[in-house]
Amino acid sequence: MAGASIPLPSPSLASTISKEGTNKPASSRVLVLGGTGRVGGSTATALSKLCPSLQIQVAGRNREKGAALVSKLGEKSEFVELDINNTRMLERALDGVDLLVHTAGPFQRQEKCTVLEAAISTKTAYIDVCDDTEYSWRAKGFHNEAVAAGIPAITTAGIYPGVSNVMAAELVHAARSKDEAEPERLRFFYYTAGSGGAGPTILTTSLLLLGEDVIAYNKGEEVKLKPYSGALSIDFGKGVRTKDVYLLNLPEVKSAHEILKVPTVSARFGTAPFFWNWGMLAFAKFLPMETFRDKNKVLQLVQLIDPLVRVVDGIAGERVSMRVDLECTNGKTTIRLFTHKRLSVSVGYATAAFVLAVLEGNTQPGVWFPEEPEGIAIEARKLLLQRAAEGTSNFVMYKPPWMVETDPKEVGLGIYV
Repeated sequence: MAGASIPLPSPSLASTISKEGTNKPASSRVLVLGGTGRVGGSTATALSKLCPSLQIQVAGRNREKGAALVSKLGEKSEFVELDINNTRMLERALDGVDLLVHTAGPFQRQEKCTVLEAAISTKTAYIDVCDDTEYSWRAKGFHNEAVAAGIPAITTAGIYPGVSNVMAAELVHAARSKDEAEPERLRFFYYTAGSGGAGPTILTTSLLLLGEDVIAYNKGEEVKLKPYSGALSIDFGKGVRTKDVYLLNLPEVKSAHEILKVPTVSARFGTAPFFWNWGMLAFAKFLPMETFRDKNKVLQLVQLIDPLVRVVDGIAGERVSMRVDLECTNGKTTIRLFTHKRLSVSVGYATAAFVLAVLEGNTQPGVWFPEEPEGIAIEARKLLLQRAAEGTSNFVMYKPPWMVETDPKEVGLGIYV
């Protein structure tokens, strides 16, 4: 793993909490819902590599794709044909399953948390890769039911949000415990080349987000802003350099503000080539927001432009980079940086890292966000980030911006900012 010198633990160290509440080895059974999709398939693949003893069930509607993936995963995997909208079928499929991974997005405009409810009713541990603010807080509303059932559950447990939340939590924890400083402003910056190899999934999500006001926080006050506004040029370090990023309504903003108690929080996203950003800007400026609030219209638009996206993806690649900046009242700024050449691979390791953390008993009963210590115990964060960073080309844990940026600014006498 480039950029990190601490070796990953042996997969045999993984353990789980069974439905009866007792520890057992990592022969646990994990069901990946949406397993024939790109995120689900990547998660199943990463799990099979990080912990070969796991029994992995790939669940989806496409038997041909499922069989092809299972043949690559090995003898401890199997395909389960499953319709996410059939509650009874889902509950039957969860019989004997220790943990359910919900990757069947997009989560935008989903009015119910059917999968989470099924997990609670069958007392099955749960994580999802939700990237929608409303859905994530709707899931959080099932906290008491999960506590009563005695099951751990984490929402927004993918790469961003997910790993980015844990990166932010570590920055805040270090500021308060080591520097004795109070966090003042937290900013999330994301870059993905093309669709990141996620094809229609990330395209659909991005367009649906154009139908939402951006919620951000300024000195403790909630503010509403226009989607894909507030452009900034951000240096993502070696391999990516400076990219333009724009405001989007992402769930980690609200959860970080409320849980980490940072008064000013925002999130921005950008892509490449540059004309994709121009296209998003044009959509946001000239089309009514109602267009992007209609999921069927968005899906039709995605079908129309998806062939072009796939062609451009072949040229642009699928590099992904996350930068999280924390500014404190003592004037100190620190960042964490995460860059991988392939989002389609990295998202799998990120999600798998959460799966193993839950199976190892690091999550208390209830529904949690990744930055909550009850969701991922503070002492377990470092290992989670190491696993998620498998294959990264740049993984910076706790540095001032000038040590990371490709073009730091000198203020004089060899001092950089």
